[in-house]
Amino acid sequence: MNVLGVITARGGSKGLPGKNLASCGDRPLLTWTCEAARGASCLTRTLISTDDEAIAQLARSEGIEAPFLRPEALASDTARSIDVAVHAIEWLARTEAWTADILVLLQPTSPMRTSRHIDEAFALLHANAEAMVSVVEVPHAFKPWSQLRLEHGELIDYTTGELPFDRSRRQGQPTLYARNGPVVIVTRASVILGGSFYGAHCVPYVMSPNDSVDIDDRDDLERADWLLRRREGSR
Repeated sequence: MNVLGVITARGGSKGLPGKNLASCGDRPLLTWTCEAARGASCLTRTLISTDDEAIAQLARSEGIEAPFLRPEALASDTARSIDVAVHAIEWLARTEAWTADILVLLQPTSPMRTSRHIDEAFALLHANAEAMVSVVEVPHAFKPWSQLRLEHGELIDYTTGELPFDRSRRQGQPTLYARNGPVVIVTRASVILGGSFYGAHCVPYVMSPNDSVDIDDRDDLERADWLLRRREGSR
């Protein structure tokens, strides 16, 4: 079984310019994902999909394949990750006659992810599952029945009507999960080629809030920088 790791790292970023090469924990952000991929025993091979030669060169120096530069059509702000994944699978099949059975999507914006997380997530993809996605538990304050909306200048409950539990007490409320980036997605290649990361049968890999940090802006980067320095300093 061929398991392909794909690191997605385009050069452009409006929210945080140069994000994938930005310093985080005394290293370029991208290198944390490269390190995690190198150490994951479940991956047969790993490549980076990027439109930026500087990013490709850094990935190569970290032991990650960069066999192509992503087409311009897949490097815009509106480009979808699913199309990037399909391109990688099809490029390898067409150019190298190499067939991926499972794809593991790894985004550089999740630097707290380790090789252990990747291997644990992969192990959860059982025979009846089409995909696995990492998630984090939704905090009580952010659950839908805790949200408010404005109506005529006044705050009212976003969800109205009777609930089968007390919305003001944490005890007895159902546990909800949110995709955390996602930090890790493991999907059968046939499902990806059908246009989906999640398919009809998707199982979860639950991660802690700190390991779920997803970098969108400068504040996220600074938080990840602090967490990484603390983690590395404790080793």
